[in-house]
Amino acid sequence: MSQIDRRAFIAAAGVAAAAPFSVCAQERDGPEWMPRAPLPWPAQEIYAAVHQGRIVTGGGLVSRPGQPLHIEDRVAFHDWPTNAWTPGPDLPAPRHHPMFVATDHDLHVVGGYARSDAGEWTSTTTAWVLDDGGWKGIAPLPSPQAEAVGVGLGETVHLITGRTPGGSANGGWNDQADTDRHLVLVPGAPGWETARPCPMARNSAAAAVLDGAIWVAGGRTVSGGGTGRLDRYDPREDRWDTLAPIPPSPDTGQQVGGGLAMAAISGRLVAFGGEWFQRGGGGVFRETWIYTASEDVWRRGPDMATPRHGLAAAAIDHTVYAIAGGEVVSGGRAGSVVEACEFSPFY
Repeated sequence: MSQIDRRAFIAAAGVAAAAPFSVCAQERDGPEWMPRAPLPWPAQEIYAAVHQGRIVTGGGLVSRPGQPLHIEDRVAFHDWPTNAWTPGPDLPAPRHHPMFVATDHDLHVVGGYARSDAGEWTSTTTAWVLDDGGWKGIAPLPSPQAEAVGVGLGETVHLITGRTPGGSANGGWNDQADTDRHLVLVPGAPGWETARPCPMARNSAAAAVLDGAIWVAGGRTVSGGGTGRLDRYDPREDRWDTLAPIPPSPDTGQQVGGGLAMAAISGRLVAFGGEWFQRGGGGVFRETWIYTASEDVWRRGPDMATPRHGLAAAAIDHTVYAIAGGEVVSGGRAGSVVEACEFSPFY
């Protein structure tokens, strides 16, 4: 979000209350985040997916004082064996918060915000699929949705939570309202279907697929600030369960939640980054949290070298990537830093 748009949010959020949790001490002798080739452009409010063995991300925003919001249309693929980024086909239109989602065979870009005559935070309904080296339009969302989480489960695309226009206006950040909406796109279907809503409406959460289920972690609400909430969706039963929340940060006392990223690796969930707001400022989290489903427990992992929010996450083999993101609270400094951390199956 731009600095101006977030002032109302900061005033409303206040200092988030800490939630109860179970946590072990950080394992200092474990893996570390190591630098990788930076993203070819600075960006925050991005998402990533793994498609045909490569990481792909695109779009995003850069906020500069006194200038219009810069919204990207570039796409890049990362080849992890060579640690190199290569250009992909540009998006059909610039987007920030564009949701990159990979299914078993296809790569999708869904929703996000665009610039329009109404403003730089115009939530969209667009959905594209990579086809023969370019982007092709597919069934649009039934109504605008952005700042959501999206995952591929088999051949289906799930889009969950985020923000939708709260009224007739759709151009500013404050025009949007939190949603619990859960949409599903099934191959061959004429449009998006509705699944059971997420138990909590929020935006800027993170999601990953683990053990055949969709896990939605963190996020925030405009009225309540960050939440560590963890919800798990069982697609076979169309059922949600709520589990142990991400702990508050021991370093800051603030609740880890909004603007974080998460990936599933080695049978675990790995969540990292995010930001918090308080009157007069806020900050960015550097912590990594590792969740073991069989124990329903979060443990602190290695800190990122560069704290960030609005960053993208991806996992290949036993390695998690933290891609770009904002390096200060709100929209003040988008970066291109990429770090990777290798987790053994037994960490």
